[in-house]
Amino acid sequence: MKINIYIVDKKSKDKLYAPLIEHYIKIAKPFAKVEVFEIYTKEINKAHEISTEASQKSYTLAFEPYLKGAYNIALDPLGKELNSFEFSNLLKDRGVVNFFIGGAYGLERAFLKQSDSSLSLGKITMSHKLAKIVLLEQVFRGLTILNNHPYHK
Repeated sequence: MKINIYIVDKKSKDKLYAPLIEHYIKIAKPFAKVEVFEIYTKEINKAHEISTEASQKSYTLAFEPYLKGAYNIALDPLGKELNSFEFSNLLKDRGVVNFFIGGAYGLERAFLKQSDSSLSLGKITMSHKLAKIVLLEQVFRGLTILNNHPYHK
């Protein structure tokens, strides 16, 4: 199984989050190959100065090339809230799963319609960097549930 996390974010090796990201990728290795792709284009940067709609459109354009050949899950505040067992079922029997975390303005409805599912990490607002960590932990937890590993208990 392969799990990709695409996030609108500037590439950085910050000292706080980078070790956690590496940790979850490493401990997930026995179950799946997990990769994180930070995407921040010139178009996204320009769109942020124009409007919410332009920003959302720029996220869609940046993410669309990655939609083919995978089960695609977009993170959206209006998406489904799942418990960890329900979340693990999103991963079950999938070859490739892509998660998409939009930028500061969220994802446009057109992109959400192109995705197979939309997921909410809850009603609270959190930074994109923290959302990435929460998602990685849930991916690992979901993989352990599917593989009857005791981590999730």
